[in-house]
Amino acid sequence: MAITFNEEKKIFKLDTRDSTYAILIYRENYLVHLYYGAKLPDDNLTGLMYRGRFDSLSPYNPKVEDPLFSPDINPMEYSTNGAGDFRISALSVRGEAGNTVTDIRYVSHRIFSGKPGLSGLPAAFASEEEAQTLEVETVDAVTGVKVFLLYTVFEDLGVMTRSVRVENGGKSPVELTRVYSACVDLPRMDYDMVHLYGRWNKENSLNRHPLMHGIQSIRSKRGMTGANHNPFVALAAPGCTEETGEAFGFHLVYSGNFAIDIECDTREFSRLLIGINPEDFRWRLEPGEVFTSPEAVMVYSSQGLGGMSRTLHKFYPAHLMRSEWAHKKRPLLINSWEAAYFDFDDDKLVEFAQKAKELGIEMLVMDDGWFGNRCDDHRALGDWYVNEKKLKGGLSNLIQRVNDLGIKFGIWYEPEMINPDSDLYRAHPDWAIRAPGREHSISRYQCVLDMTRKEVRDNIFEQMYKVISQNHIDYIKWDCNRHITEAASAALPPERQGEFFHRYVLGVYDLMDRITTAFPHILLENCSSGGGRFDPGMLYYSPQIWASDNTDPIERLSIQFGASLCYPVSAMGAHVSASPRTGLKTKGAVAMCGTFGYELDPRKMTEEEKDQVRGQAADYHRYYDLIRKGDFYRLVSPAENSFHCEWEFVSEDQSEVLFTSVIMRQPEHNFYIQRLRGLDPDRYYRDEDTGEVYSGALLMNAGINLSGDGWPREDGDSLTKHFVAV
Repeated sequence: MAITFNEEKKIFKLDTRDSTYAILIYRENYLVHLYYGAKLPDDNLTGLMYRGRFDSLSPYNPKVEDPLFSPDINPMEYSTNGAGDFRISALSVRGEAGNTVTDIRYVSHRIFSGKPGLSGLPAAFASEEEAQTLEVETVDAVTGVKVFLLYTVFEDLGVMTRSVRVENGGKSPVELTRVYSACVDLPRMDYDMVHLYGRWNKENSLNRHPLMHGIQSIRSKRGMTGANHNPFVALAAPGCTEETGEAFGFHLVYSGNFAIDIECDTREFSRLLIGINPEDFRWRLEPGEVFTSPEAVMVYSSQGLGGMSRTLHKFYPAHLMRSEWAHKKRPLLINSWEAAYFDFDDDKLVEFAQKAKELGIEMLVMDDGWFGNRCDDHRALGDWYVNEKKLKGGLSNLIQRVNDLGIKFGIWYEPEMINPDSDLYRAHPDWAIRAPGREHSISRYQCVLDMTRKEVRDNIFEQMYKVISQNHIDYIKWDCNRHITEAASAALPPERQGEFFHRYVLGVYDLMDRITTAFPHILLENCSSGGGRFDPGMLYYSPQIWASDNTDPIERLSIQFGASLCYPVSAMGAHVSASPRTGLKTKGAVAMCGTFGYELDPRKMTEEEKDQVRGQAADYHRYYDLIRKGDFYRLVSPAENSFHCEWEFVSEDQSEVLFTSVIMRQPEHNFYIQRLRGLDPDRYYRDEDTGEVYSGALLMNAGINLSGDGWPREDGDSLTKHFVAV
């Protein structure tokens, strides 16, 4: 059993293949956190609740009759505000009396097979054989608010998910002022905080620094997750490397304003909270109403950050990406954007498709510019009807011409946005988000549609449905190119304006759900000014996300390495473009560490370049399963080495290895040996280029020499080696 309850000791024990999480029901029905870490065979854990004698200023409940217990000191399972715990709190509820004192106590629990969905939210899924769930009911006796803590254990994968459901069981309205999805108290603070930060064109930069006393946070208040911070944090124990040591990973399945807060107190304990950003958040609950928090994913690894990453890489395709394309082979595509921008018509696109077909490419994606009066980025967002001045025979005729070549067809949308210069804006100016009396900010010449309103979502859905249902479309790129300012909704009363940001995200999820349900066979790729909304919530609907508008292969190394910390390679949109730095060889090698595709004008290629692309197309199919299903190892990170970058894919049965090395710039000397990882030391592997055979032990312990003839030597050069077990 993945989840057990010791009735005598009042201990819940949640076990995965390699980790244990334990909770105690203590006196007066306090829920106390006992342990999270490497798997334990026993449940003699009660003593772990004590953190020394508390200070004279620490409050205590005299009914508990334990001089060592205070909510201010002991590890609380789900911290609340104003009832003795002065550390950051996961839950705060304003009741009828106007104060925010919140104190939840255990009432009951149930353990069951499988995993429930979350109403209106993306969440992991599982069959009854794949997971087990614990639901703990608690209550605040004064307000009558019931709080259900949900834990699902994916035993075989080493993953646990958490969420919270709040129900107003009282007789008066209450206001939620903060509802985090998970709280974890750890008995030390000597961890490094590892997270991803960035900006447009430089997403997913890796940052690692020691925790310090006080509160440290990463947050978004942009209305979306944003490139500035990803909703992910790892805590790395002292000495933790890529492949050794302890690491904890925490990831939020959410696409809106988020917060990950860590407080290290004076006793050198650390508390981590992950959930909706409480800034600008308020949620009114009438009696009987329910609020559900987004889901948090938690991973423990004893095999370093790499082990943590590989667990998440396996978990997301199997239990979060609901699209059939999570497991179905995806077509090799070419996107029109960098080849044509807004300057195209149907004949030019057909010509692109003809040339692409000759190169082994399987799908043409028509990017921005096909709709309304869209001749530049100043106009027509919101007018999702075909511009027949550009597509003179109509969209159906264009698609038919492309399909007749044996090429699939994809299309670009930006459903959440509207230009002031558009038919939709002129008809419904109040549908654009704005605060009454405030100057209206414009970004990229566009505004954001109020997705909290059903009539807005209905209008966009109907426009999209008309085009998609009448045409043979295989792929949609869903873009989102600005963040939310002057946040308010004309449809919400004043007392509910604090609900706006979360309702916006729920509205986006609703629209995505309607599109993917109506057209389940379409491959949806999410994009937001590059990788600006790269989060697990989007993976639920779109199994791949454009990683960055920066397609320079050397810059892409750090972007893709950073993303791989918590996202599978199969989710990272990566294309070969006409970027001037490096040749096609390295561009292809870097893009192959992603979804792989092209973003250039195939008409402008030399014959030599065409031959290279044909070879890359063949490699795409040759290595597809190895890259998508194999274990990914970050051998040399561009964040830690300024000269070269290496990575490796190893098949699940350890029978096949793909190794890639990229020279970013020449090192001080030209002697270098790289050890591989993840092979079977007792098997032998043949180098498919040279025919040489090496033991797995040799490749992992002695390594391969990157100094000989034929190995990369020039700036921007690269090498890929394929080994097969013999």
